[in-house]
Amino acid sequence: MDTIVNFRTFIAVAQAGSFSKAARQLGIAASVVTKRIDQLEWRARTRLFERSTRRLALTDEGQRLLPVARRIVHDVEDAFGSALGHAHELEGHLRIKVPTSLTATCLGDALGRFLEVHPKLSMDVVVIDRPVNPIQEGFDIVVGMLPASYDGVLEAGLCPLPRMAVAAPSYLAARGRPAHPTDLARHALLNFQPTGPVWTFQGPNGPIAVEVTPRLSTNDGHVLLNSVLRGNGITILSAYIVDGALGRGELVRVLEDFAIPEYWIRALVPHSRAHLGRVQALLSWLRNEFTPLPPWARHESCGLPAFS
Repeated sequence: MDTIVNFRTFIAVAQAGSFSKAARQLGIAASVVTKRIDQLEWRARTRLFERSTRRLALTDEGQRLLPVARRIVHDVEDAFGSALGHAHELEGHLRIKVPTSLTATCLGDALGRFLEVHPKLSMDVVVIDRPVNPIQEGFDIVVGMLPASYDGVLEAGLCPLPRMAVAAPSYLAARGRPAHPTDLARHALLNFQPTGPVWTFQGPNGPIAVEVTPRLSTNDGHVLLNSVLRGNGITILSAYIVDGALGRGELVRVLEDFAIPEYWIRALVPHSRAHLGRVQALLSWLRNEFTPLPPWARHESCGLPAFS
């Protein structure tokens, strides 16, 4: 158990940014904190902190060890909680990866309400707009929309994510409305970078792939929305981002006769984390958020604010 105690001390020092502050929080002498960190560094065969008279910072090795230490400590706490019959009361820590736009619109509020219901839980929410392997990067749950699969990872579909081509009325008045996907070659295009430079549509005779040379390329849905609202071009965005602007008449759909393949909002969970009560509880919470209807289909407060 010495290693667990040392891990707890390591986590406290990393969070406090100071040996003395961590000692006060733990109720022990600063010399004890120093001894425990020395023991852990000896065990790890590397330095975990860069020490100077003015600052204390994690080394690269310390940054890699921190999420591992948290998981180990929380797993031990879970084991004792189950053995003592307190498994019904959710405690511990969750590390979640989420995408930017979905978090700003719907997911951030859902996670906040989850924490409100479970006051003994803590959570790291990391916003990343790229595919993430939850095992390699130390996440309990990865919420994403881009296709990805990894060994040792469970996938839970939360809801389909319709996508649509849209433009501002001012842009269409100036440049005309495309009647066929091939007409996009004559238009200014705004591209969501993670989906790649090819836009795919489903026509009556099969798929139609259009390679785009974008006027704007970005990995942020907010940036795309603001640009398309200004009349800068045509873009493809997810329903939850454009729903409000469509309802207000600030955007209109184009190429409606050509379906765009939908994505899925999915949760990826390492097999080794799937049994944890707090992970199962959050997955259940997210399923309830997005099924049978997602917030944007229920016309709830999900959507980016009106553009001004």
